Amino acid sequence: MDDHTLEDLVRRLTALVVKLDERDDHILALLEEQRGFNRQQVQINTRLETLMTEVFRQRANGREA
Repeated sequence: MDDHTLEDLVRRLTALVVKLDERDDHILALLEEQRGFNRQQVQINTRLETLMTEVFRQRANGREA
């Protein structure tokens, strides 16, 4: 393999690595955003479960009275 071919190959590989690195950064940012959403959803679900439990308890107590 001559020097020119090797340099061209290294240049192309470097460009690919840069693109992959940029893509990885973007994907990591999206994952962090998704984690934030998931944390919020867990909080919402917990609150809903608490409210539903209270409503069912009140209904059950209303039938017992």
